Amino acid sequence: MNFLCHAMPYLDQPLLAISTGVPDWLSVVDRKIRARGKLAAQHIDSDDEELRLVAAGVIRHIEDDRWFHGTQSFIETNMRLAMQLRDLLPGDAGFRPTFVGHILIEMLLDAFWIRDDPSIGDRYYQAVADCDSKTVQRCVNQITGRPTDALAGVIDRFTEIRFLYDYLDNAKMLMRLNQVMKRVGLAELPVAVGDWLPAASELVESRRVRLLSPPDASNPFPPIETPKETN
Repeated sequence: MNFLCHAMPYLDQPLLAISTGVPDWLSVVDRKIRARGKLAAQHIDSDDEELRLVAAGVIRHIEDDRWFHGTQSFIETNMRLAMQLRDLLPGDAGFRPTFVGHILIEMLLDAFWIRDDPSIGDRYYQAVADCDSKTVQRCVNQITGRPTDALAGVIDRFTEIRFLYDYLDNAKMLMRLNQVMKRVGLAELPVAVGDWLPAASELVESRRVRLLSPPDASNPFPPIETPKETN
């Protein structure tokens, strides 16, 4: 899952909601610093309410990713996108097509929520803006045991850029994908991938309900109407 899907079920608890983004923000700050579930669980009953909520957000992220990435729907959709990318990029038989398919599914699922109801994106970003980024940083430093003074700045910048809205535009989506490619040391994606994005979006949207259905049959998301599933 990406930022919005992780946070949406908890927007009535803003600090918890935005803290579901901590593992992803840390990957920008320093990939060696990890907010692990076992570490966060040590603070889930803390007398410090802020620390407790940040820890809960980290745990929600980890638990969501565990079921989401383990579903047959995610595995099948990721494989289909990777195969299409390999056909589109001859000779690229390595890790990149699978990685791009993985993150693209997550980015598109966020995009669909914002497209259907822009107020959801606005509410999420307002929650991030209203919370004190230094409070999140303090709590994360306590959870990880590896202090950083860069996390608050990353959160503030995230609020300023509001890049989740870029996912609604194919050219901007490609730009964001290539920013990720650069960050993880993979080659830039060509313009042809931008031309392919509408087909990828159609595939992911046709499987949207299944992708966002936890195996325990719980449903933390608003009702979704999706088109007939694409093979």
